[in-house]
Amino acid sequence: MDNALEEIPTAVLVSAVGEWRRVLSFYQPACQPSPYGDYFFTQVGQQPVVFLHGGWGKIAAAASTQYAIQRWRPQQVINLGTCGGFSGQVERGEILLVTRTLVYDIDEKMGDPQQALAHYTTSIDLSWLEQPYPQPVRLACLVSADRDLDPADIGWLHERFGAIAADWESGAIAWVARRNQARCLILRGVTDLVSQQGGEAYGSLEFFNQAAQRIMTSLLEALPGWIELARSKSQPKRP
Repeated sequence: MDNALEEIPTAVLVSAVGEWRRVLSFYQPACQPSPYGDYFFTQVGQQPVVFLHGGWGKIAAAASTQYAIQRWRPQQVINLGTCGGFSGQVERGEILLVTRTLVYDIDEKMGDPQQALAHYTTSIDLSWLEQPYPQPVRLACLVSADRDLDPADIGWLHERFGAIAADWESGAIAWVARRNQARCLILRGVTDLVSQQGGEAYGSLEFFNQAAQRIMTSLLEALPGWIELARSKSQPKRP
């Protein structure tokens, strides 16, 4: 059944193909198409949830987040996925509960570059979350760009922003959710580490895919607990 006109309390966005593949094997759903990727409805715990394959990169992430918010009017947007960690700052397999996102591949040369970075920096309100959390997590700033992490960038990203990991989509998802005054929860697991000498998964997509399967399994198993936290702190629907 197409619930296009029904308000769904929770929209779960998943970006990468390898991440989405695990979602499909976990739920074995009947999918429907959207302009961005397939989606399906299911029950997680006692709550109806829509899962949407939003696509990789900032363009697809921003557009699919807006699409999900306008179509299903969720009270919360949850992004489950993976990220690359900074070697020496985080461990492979850690789950990051994202408190702030920043889009760092902005190169402003005509105006104030700091102002441009600040425009696409999002602090995520997590005041509605109560401990204990459904799974062990580490609070973190996550930086995003439309590229895999350049080993040469690790030093200044950590020193300047306190970042310990990077991905392609979180900055766009958090920014759009805030613009729509939608509650946002981003959980990303570290699949691989990048040092100044290179990345563990670089040149080995299979390394990433195997790690992504493990990370996504952990996130999906804990998802009912996160949704229960959201349900217990439900907010009034936006007009």
